[in-house]
Amino acid sequence: MPGGCIGQNQAMTHLLLLVVMTVVAGPMPEEDPRLHTDRSAVPLVVPEEDDAFTFVVFGDRTGGPDSGIAVLEQAVQDANTLDPDFVITVGDMIQGYNARPAWLAEMSQFKGVMRGLDMPWFPVAGNHDIYWRGAGRPSEEHEGDYEQWFGPLWYAFDHKDCRFIVLYTDEGDPQTTRRTFSEPNCQRMSPKQFEWLQDILSSGKDKRHQFVFMHHPRWRGGGYGDDWTRIHEQLVKAGNVSSVFAGHVHRLVHDGLIDGIEYISLATVGGHLPRHLPEGGWLDHTLQVMVRDEGISMAALPVGGVIDPSTYTPEHVTRIERLAALTPTVDLHQETESGDAVAEGRLTWANPLSIPVQLDVVLHSADNRWTIRPDHVHLDLPASGHVDLPVQFHHAGLLDVHWAAITVEVTAGFTTDGRGWRVQTPGAEVQVIGKMMPDSEWSPALLDVPGSGGMRVQSETRIAADAPFTLECWINPRDLNGRRGAVTKTENSEYGIFVTDAKPYFCVHLDGAYVHAHAKERLAMGQWHHLAGVYDGEAVHLYVNGERVQTTPGSGTRTINTLPLMVGGDVNAAGDLVSAIDGQIDLVRLSHGVRYRGDAFSPQRRFTIDDTTRLILDMDSAIGPWVPSRSAPGGAGRILAPAKITSDDVSAQ
Repeated sequence: MPGGCIGQNQAMTHLLLLVVMTVVAGPMPEEDPRLHTDRSAVPLVVPEEDDAFTFVVFGDRTGGPDSGIAVLEQAVQDANTLDPDFVITVGDMIQGYNARPAWLAEMSQFKGVMRGLDMPWFPVAGNHDIYWRGAGRPSEEHEGDYEQWFGPLWYAFDHKDCRFIVLYTDEGDPQTTRRTFSEPNCQRMSPKQFEWLQDILSSGKDKRHQFVFMHHPRWRGGGYGDDWTRIHEQLVKAGNVSSVFAGHVHRLVHDGLIDGIEYISLATVGGHLPRHLPEGGWLDHTLQVMVRDEGISMAALPVGGVIDPSTYTPEHVTRIERLAALTPTVDLHQETESGDAVAEGRLTWANPLSIPVQLDVVLHSADNRWTIRPDHVHLDLPASGHVDLPVQFHHAGLLDVHWAAITVEVTAGFTTDGRGWRVQTPGAEVQVIGKMMPDSEWSPALLDVPGSGGMRVQSETRIAADAPFTLECWINPRDLNGRRGAVTKTENSEYGIFVTDAKPYFCVHLDGAYVHAHAKERLAMGQWHHLAGVYDGEAVHLYVNGERVQTTPGSGTRTINTLPLMVGGDVNAAGDLVSAIDGQIDLVRLSHGVRYRGDAFSPQRRFTIDDTTRLILDMDSAIGPWVPSRSAPGGAGRILAPAKITSDDVSAQ
């Protein structure tokens, strides 16, 4: 192609690129003197400067439990973290419906909490704040008390060229002085308040925004009557009323724009909720409102959902991390002679913190044949101390396909600086193993490990530190590149069978160091191989397919750990499975003593139980995520996804 054509193509490409950039990014913005850099790059758009500010609205406090005052205290903390210009409530601040002595006590409690705010707050009167019950009822009920201790029943204030108007929706029936929020005659605005509202709206028509706050959402009609129509007309006439806020209904509902005015009712801040359904508007929350020249934006924030980053000190995050790893130790004594699984003992939690911790413990199982005592309990865990929970378990009948283990779920909580924290801990799956169904009722199966997952065995059956032992398994690999665990319990201690680049080895940690026995030949992929490691007290031996491939002298005391035995991978210091194989494993057996001697033997494809057997996992008897050991005194393997029990044999494919 001639060189001139190349130049034309390049020019066309540049033109197309410019068009694409213009379409995607728009015109290049002019350089803004507020952006400072010595780099040549696409300029960034700096936000417009305006007189933006925020305020926060609280919903009803009343009708809830006494503990609701703690929700109000938390909302005050949330508001201080958000640091708005001010806070405003929308009525029903106290339980009310009482005479003066009780009213004054409740008023003092509410104002005492609100004094914790770092910014001003403005009240709105609600029916609970006004209605009198009991002897000596004055016609104005608690209106006089309210104005003496809270402020005017209706008023307005200005802030940053905006006007905030507070209305009173419990003036009552002017003829009978009856007050209720369910009769239209009692839900009308008096001529006096209406005239005042007209004047306030008119004098504020040149403000950036006007906002209206009241207790009853009268715009909804019904028991509130139809009096709001004339008031809404005045709001529209003003031309700059942006939003109307109300409470009372204890439910967050956004009624949308009505003639350009946004109407919204709030739920509660520690008040009564007919149900806890945040998605449906039933929740404890505050409302943050951002005000700008061009409009407003709102965000409903669940109480306690505002995070002060200064609380996340190194000490705090360490506390949370330690609690998140809190698991019980399990001490059980089992009896299975009857055919049932029966156990009693205790679960123990040790407090890793120097402050008290509260535990909410739930014990349950998907198998409803379990009797669990207790099944739900609250425990106080002393600072740096421990707490024991006595437990009893009984399972009726043999283990079958419907059997499932017992799960312990624990939520740990603590309080610092007046704020509560709750942490879901890992809990535990308690192994209580009973007698199993006859062999004839199980189908042959394998553990398939696709390069991750495997099986964890948290067995209490251990080999003494100075005793000989034998560890063996069958393995059918697909890929064994790199270092992989087959059956391991290591981490600078104990023992394990590994495979590195398809070459197996067995190691035992004796007197502070590992003694290894290695194979020189690689395992064939897609074929079953028997691997056996033997420690006889004087040397470590490795057998592959029944032939001894290496003996390494070594003796001493084996270093013990409390980590689980992993099948299909290695174990790390946290007790997690890593370095998984890609292949299948079957027939894992741990035995006390020397099971194989000499240069060769014939591996069994079905292991039998004898007095030296400590663990047998033949994979044929999986029940849910568990593979119970066929050995007495028990033990079980927990399958870790994506590993699974399958009847498929890769060597037959």
